[in-house]
Amino acid sequence: MTVAPLRKTGRYAAPTHAEPAELSANSHRATARILSRTAQVRAPIRPRGAGTSATDCNSSADGTTLSMTGLDRIINIDSHNMTVTAQAGVRLYALAEALSRHGLELIGNHEMMGRTLGGAIASPGLGPGIGRDAASLGRWVLSLKLVTANGRTTTVSSGQKNLMGAIRSSYGVLGAIVEATLKVRPITTFAATHRKLGIDQFCEVVDRLSNADVGFRFYLMPHRDRVYLDLRRHASDERSPHSTPWRFKDWGETTVLPRVCKSLNRILPIHSVRYRLIDSLSETTQGIVNSRFVNAGSNAMTRAGVSLASSARPLLYSTWCFPASDFSFVLGAYRKFCLESYERTGFRADVPVTGYRVAKDASALLSPSFDEPMIALSTASTQTKGWDDHVIDLADFAEHWAGVPIYSQSRALRAEYATQVYGDRLDVFRRIRRQLDPQDRLLSPFMAQYFR
Repeated sequence: MTVAPLRKTGRYAAPTHAEPAELSANSHRATARILSRTAQVRAPIRPRGAGTSATDCNSSADGTTLSMTGLDRIINIDSHNMTVTAQAGVRLYALAEALSRHGLELIGNHEMMGRTLGGAIASPGLGPGIGRDAASLGRWVLSLKLVTANGRTTTVSSGQKNLMGAIRSSYGVLGAIVEATLKVRPITTFAATHRKLGIDQFCEVVDRLSNADVGFRFYLMPHRDRVYLDLRRHASDERSPHSTPWRFKDWGETTVLPRVCKSLNRILPIHSVRYRLIDSLSETTQGIVNSRFVNAGSNAMTRAGVSLASSARPLLYSTWCFPASDFSFVLGAYRKFCLESYERTGFRADVPVTGYRVAKDASALLSPSFDEPMIALSTASTQTKGWDDHVIDLADFAEHWAGVPIYSQSRALRAEYATQVYGDRLDVFRRIRRQLDPQDRLLSPFMAQYFR
């Protein structure tokens, strides 16, 4: 029996699966028009900067993605008052280069320099800052302009402590940041040393380092029992650092090594042989880039060279933060987790794990280090096969060891666990969000599982 096709009478609309829309804004007025309730824009609307998030934080599968990269103007650099005002779409490396011409630099953590200013304010920043400077870049925001879900532009100052604290690390669910004024400082030189340690050796010193007035980043190779430590201290003498060694270091670590690993994964099918070669190349890279010439630097210099890797990131990654007070125990357990996971599944991260000390920072309501200093562990890989299962296991490990998630960087995060970790602060944030966006116009299904 044949069935006659239904006539298109116009009474019923055939179901369609609309593709997500992508819009761009190049001014705060354009942003306001797009977010206006009268605009014919499909919700939910998700503001997006450089798109460096490891999760679906800044995308909307069935709504609209609003690109903010067109707002890329540096409005004013005030050398007298030590401030800079810029639009939210300015890339951090461009902002850092402009400030350096005035003898100034950004304060706080901002390692991925291809990120936009708005993105770096709206989610936590990581990096090897020294002392209290090892907090997120957003801590140093003095004021900002925010376009809310109804298209209205409002100015928020640091004096509005509760609202500013919510906007810092708000992940775009309170509105689109279109402009910000930050505190900056004169370029400050630090002394840098580099060490190669065994994991047990590093465990013996990492807890003390976490409480010292130093900054550090480390590269962990659990399958080679190696830690490469980048240790930074305030310089006690006048030094004349050079940017070329730091650019070479960043280029080797964040661009060359991941791309070589990606190529080897394609051409070497036997994973035991491939991983041995990759580990040898990783050790060689660390030995070359951490030379005696990389002995002094500044924020303006050491982070200028990572723009390429950040804007065209070849890596998959997932980041969790762990209490610094007992990180030595976490690190020992993490090494065991990596070895057992590889033996069980045949999958492992093919580039060194990166770690940072993150200072205690209560300036943002959803700061991962609100209560105490943390150490962030960022696991990364260039290979997709096996990655999704690995990050689920990694999330289970992080939960067991009291890991604190970052919504834009922690893959396979359970909503129940995030609610448990952030607790009352998340309740306060949700109340503020409902006031600013009662119709959930900025809340994609991915974000709704955490913030509704």
